[in-house]
Amino acid sequence: MTDQTLPERNNEGFLEDAHTWTPDIAIVIAAEDNLDLSERHWEIIEFLRDFYNKHEVSPPSNRLFVKAVRESMGEEKGNSIYLMQLFPGTPAKTACRIAGLPRPTNCL
Repeated sequence: MTDQTLPERNNEGFLEDAHTWTPDIAIVIAAEDNLDLSERHWEIIEFLRDFYNKHEVSPPSNRLFVKAVRESMGEEKGNSIYLMQLFPGTPAKTACRIAGLPRPTNCL
């Protein structure tokens, strides 16, 4: 898949329409961040997609992202160190971009 086949994205690389996302698109976006998606990544991506489908919004901040993961998957995965290892930088922002979701509102 090339940039020409990717759906429209904003200047930060977020999809303009979350409904155009596919797992193949996630792989391309992750590769832009030099990430090779593992089962651990997909687990969080699927969690975020489910969260978005239920609430029609991305987790609004890193802190709330970590809390939501902790409530759903437990302390081992719901902590900032684990999520930062999977999604470097700002985990909520990076993970949402790969998951094809809107930019979290309070993430820098």
